Amino acid sequence: MSGGGARRGRDRAGHHPQNGAVNSTTDPSVSVTFAGCGDAFGSGGRFQACIHLRPDGAPPVLLECGATSLTALKRCGLDPGEVAGVFVSHLHGDHFGGLPFLVLDGQFTGRVDPLTVVGPPGTAARLHAAMECLFPGSAAARRRFAVQVTELAPGSTIRAAGVEAAAWAAEHPSGAPALCLRLRLAGKVIGYTGDTAWTGSIAQVAAGADLLIAEAYYRDKPVPHHLRLADLQARQAELASRRIILTHLSADMLAAEDHGYQTASDGLILRL
Repeated sequence: MSGGGARRGRDRAGHHPQNGAVNSTTDPSVSVTFAGCGDAFGSGGRFQACIHLRPDGAPPVLLECGATSLTALKRCGLDPGEVAGVFVSHLHGDHFGGLPFLVLDGQFTGRVDPLTVVGPPGTAARLHAAMECLFPGSAAARRRFAVQVTELAPGSTIRAAGVEAAAWAAEHPSGAPALCLRLRLAGKVIGYTGDTAWTGSIAQVAAGADLLIAEAYYRDKPVPHHLRLADLQARQAELASRRIILTHLSADMLAAEDHGYQTASDGLILRL
């Protein structure tokens, strides 16, 4: 049994589009807060990609850090200074452009704990360039905390900031390799497509995951290098995760009628 219909039924029943909504399960071990779930253009007034993951008894990490992430975190009442690591799927501004602001916020608020950044090959150079472009001299500024960049190639698995991260190649040009990610923390598995055209690796990312966070940029309009709702519907049987949440929605998707999948909204909280 694919479980697609059953999964979607549970998701619909647990979907709370209001900010601060909570879907509870017994003995939760990871809190997932969609601080930002929008596309690059702020469709629907949403913040760019920034998903806050807090395992029980451990510091939180971020999955993506788009340009609006610092504001999004603070609006949700989440302390950026607690974030131990940031996992980035690719090097477009709406997915990694908030890192200079996160680093500088730590510098000016007295952060002392190291910040780990995990991203595709090229992340270290791109972060340096972004900091120098936005705040000249900031890349080499003296700080009381270290910024440790680890580059994760497709096909590799690493452990950083208390998270095991595995990467697959995504189809999404950003001047560097793009990744689909599978994160394991506190005994839970979260799969994430990032931005990508359909690729067979998405089924591997989803397999047995407690949560798959999947891009659904448009309903059925072909857009190069992006997933559509139609792609996910056509391959529903291949997405063998326990739950699916759609994110990175354009205005076209925000206007869609009920399609059976749960969609993210800024401030949505899930417990796994």
